[in-house]
Amino acid sequence: MMVMRAWAEAVASACPAPGAAHAGVALQTDFRYRCWRALERFIVSRKRRTALTICLHAILDGKPLRTFPGIAPTICSYAIPDGKPLRTFPGIALALAFVVVAAASGCQSKNGPSEVLDPSAIAAPANQAVSPAAQPAQLTASSATTAPKGSLTLGTGSTKIAMLLPLSASGSAGENGRKMYDAARLAMSDLGDKLVTLTIEDTRGDSGYAKDLAVKAITSGGVKAVIGPAELAAAQHLAKLSGTQRPPVLALADNFAGGPGVYSVRLSEADSAAAGAAAVAGKGAKKFVLMVRAGANSAAIEARVANALSIYGATLAVTIPYSASDGGKAVSDMGSLVEAPDAVIVASGDGSPTPVLAALKAKGIPGKAVSLIGTDRWLERPIDPLYEGAFIATLDQGETGPIADRFKAAYNYQPDVNVAYAYDMVALSAGIASSVGPNGFSKQVLENASGFRGSTGLFRFRADGSSQRSMPFFKVEKGRLKLVEKQTSGF
Repeated sequence: MMVMRAWAEAVASACPAPGAAHAGVALQTDFRYRCWRALERFIVSRKRRTALTICLHAILDGKPLRTFPGIAPTICSYAIPDGKPLRTFPGIALALAFVVVAAASGCQSKNGPSEVLDPSAIAAPANQAVSPAAQPAQLTASSATTAPKGSLTLGTGSTKIAMLLPLSASGSAGENGRKMYDAARLAMSDLGDKLVTLTIEDTRGDSGYAKDLAVKAITSGGVKAVIGPAELAAAQHLAKLSGTQRPPVLALADNFAGGPGVYSVRLSEADSAAAGAAAVAGKGAKKFVLMVRAGANSAAIEARVANALSIYGATLAVTIPYSASDGGKAVSDMGSLVEAPDAVIVASGDGSPTPVLAALKAKGIPGKAVSLIGTDRWLERPIDPLYEGAFIATLDQGETGPIADRFKAAYNYQPDVNVAYAYDMVALSAGIASSVGPNGFSKQVLENASGFRGSTGLFRFRADGSSQRSMPFFKVEKGRLKLVEKQTSGF
């Protein structure tokens, strides 16, 4: 059983101060050796599983993943020769997984992300009892539909985090809010309640009230980060604020583009389109067409897709914006603008993609010569027969990695991606508090290009507030999503 605080203390005692890392090659070699010896004490099991949590990986901007981050409070990385699969070492606890800027703890198993996070390895730090407030209650499936009352506080740590959830909202919004509440409780229990004081407020699903609660938390002077809100209008309002001396906001709203200091946690259509395009380009396609629903997010989608394709030497030949009424015409125009594309991407926004898909099908797309790429927004509707043969990169809505069994055991219902998002953000907050300290919630930490690995996979935040994620890659076959690749990304 791994003890997180002991792990942190072992590495801290084994490694020299950051400034000492520049003393010379001999010191660096000794430094790496002593850090590795500290790690050896925490190998978890013969199954090569690691401790529960989000882990940090090195990802070079615009390049495939080729590096293996080392473990130390100073930068210490090891190169993996090109052409070989990523191999990282097990046994890395949550608390040290977030030495974000100063250190990186690699923890990807060769068997994939779901194999590296082992909830059974988490324990409270030595001589520390988990407070009753942080213990997950045994809930029945129907209890998850009952909204907790009033402001709720979990933990007693010195780092104050606010979480805004639509606990008493009606319909699916309230149901998802209560799932995220349970996820937060599990994360607090897993990580030890001495790290963070998490205050959860009910936004009631009201965007105006959610905005007011967020502003109150931001201006309180004591909150180090805000998780939520889940209301899109409230998140968009916060993204327009220009103050720089404020805690970061990790917004849980769907289809939120992000803004400086207000980070979009959920998968975006831009990320889905970019990852899908990258996966197809990785198979040899070179010339792409993007058909995008005209709107505020169209430029971001175009930029992300173009960047993803450039990694593989492919090009975005043309971008064709369209509206709800002229999808068919846009497809006709495509023939005049580009000859013999290898793939067509359709980013439909909040509208149905079927008018465009019908026009494409009349031209034989998808077919042997031309691939069709959709986005996660397609799946907001039932799978239409016109989706057949399309590729889509998206998160598996039922995949919550290593927390699934623990969550089901604690709350007696199956977790979904809403649970994973909330768990990851509480875990991220607790990890930063443990490894960097209460004042570690800086842009430098959160926007580190190396990113983080959580129960939803690899993700990172960008300066514009957007997030980038790795995700599974599917093909629609016989009305169902068939897994093609376990992981793909557009960065």
